[in-house]
Amino acid sequence: MSHTTARLGTALVTGATAGIGLAFARQLAARGTNLVLVARDADRLKAVAEELTTAHGVAVEVLPADLVDREQLATVEARLADADRPVDLLVNNAGFGLKKRFLHNTADEETAMTEVLVVAPLRLSHAALGAQAARGHGGVINVGSVASYLPRGTYSAAKAWINSFTEWAHNEYRPQGVTVMALLPGFTRTEFHERMGVGRDSAPAWMWLDVDDLVREALEDFDKGRAFSIPSARYKALATVARVAPTRLLQRFQLIGRK
Repeated sequence: MSHTTARLGTALVTGATAGIGLAFARQLAARGTNLVLVARDADRLKAVAEELTTAHGVAVEVLPADLVDREQLATVEARLADADRPVDLLVNNAGFGLKKRFLHNTADEETAMTEVLVVAPLRLSHAALGAQAARGHGGVINVGSVASYLPRGTYSAAKAWINSFTEWAHNEYRPQGVTVMALLPGFTRTEFHERMGVGRDSAPAWMWLDVDDLVREALEDFDKGRAFSIPSARYKALATVARVAPTRLLQRFQLIGRK
């Protein structure tokens, strides 16, 4: 069963002040969806909220939170579970990557990344799905990566978890009127790579995606009730090849597919 975003009353977006999260917030607001925006930077959240309220006349709530902090994460979980203020769509977008190889990062750095990429989506999905299944409608979009199909350390492993969890949840909750979908972007023109210290020359020009096109296609796929959204024909082809190619061959292309 599909759940068209055009009918959604309120969406909660994590990592909403930049990149893919900001594009989701803008496009959902343009559809008339009220928003709850989550990010660490309160000032940037307020600026985005003012922009969207002015441009589209929607209600925008800001919820500053660092998703690595369990107490702050719990405030977002509580908001999603609030039956008096239902959230119709959760977009689990917040995330970051580590440029160094596994043993060159500290265990704490690796754990923090896993908290944001795996633990936060798990806990937020648990809160959202519980409320949505009880109401009989809703949806979750988990932002993964085509890196999930590549042997590229803990980042790829975390995104592979997103794939497995999403596919299961999609089939589990579809009969209850809830759509769960994973978005698997590749290289996308956002702040993501800049924060990692990775330049635009890290991949050929043809591999870079426009963030607005990516999110537009993702929302169309969500409207159709799909379990996965892989943007552009070129990344669909790469994902197909990656799923069947030998691991040794894929290890030669470890940088391909970072979000």
